[in-house]
Amino acid sequence: MSNFWGIAVSIVFVLVVIGTSEFLGKKQILSNEGTRKFVHIGVANWWFIAMYFFDNKFYAAIVPAIFVIVNYISYKQQIFKSIERNSEENSLGTVYYAISLLILSLITFSEGYSPTIGLVGIMVMGYGDGLAAVIGQAYGKHKYTIFGATKSMEGTLAMFLSSFIVTLLILHFGSFPNVFLLPFVIAIFATVIESISFAGFDNLTVPLLTSLIYYLLVY
Repeated sequence: MSNFWGIAVSIVFVLVVIGTSEFLGKKQILSNEGTRKFVHIGVANWWFIAMYFFDNKFYAAIVPAIFVIVNYISYKQQIFKSIERNSEENSLGTVYYAISLLILSLITFSEGYSPTIGLVGIMVMGYGDGLAAVIGQAYGKHKYTIFGATKSMEGTLAMFLSSFIVTLLILHFGSFPNVFLLPFVIAIFATVIESISFAGFDNLTVPLLTSLIYYLLVY
């Protein structure tokens, strides 16, 4: 029964986050980029709901699978304006985001693994990558270009610090050893991955590879 409640709560949660961002965008409280990052950061917290309710990888994967389809339709039809980039940017970032949730749900909720593995990757993507874009756009004065993508030193620093903090919190509450060294290594790794990713692919590369490096270092 917990799994069914989890699906219901998950769908409501994601729709509330998207609905709130749509409202804030229409009221011009947040810019288009602001509404996107509001959803980007907010939806990442779904993983806590998943960890609380789901005890089966297939149930955990249902909601991300639904939003792979929903996000693709929204990308094509511009249904949820608050989560889509300008059409000329042609980025499938929101779809990649849901695919990452789907893949990590199927893997880390499986027997022999731990949802904490996915938690690290999703939190780094949500808060690290999300705040990097917010800080970079607002305060990014020192630009650099890599693989055709323009980044800022300020945004990259925000990525590192946010990734370090969220990983530190996860490791601390999990009582893992090397509580400062591991977050530092993971944050450096995630920051490099984010820096060399482009066209929305960071929503795939950052969570999946960060979860992988966490797994390799801890398990």
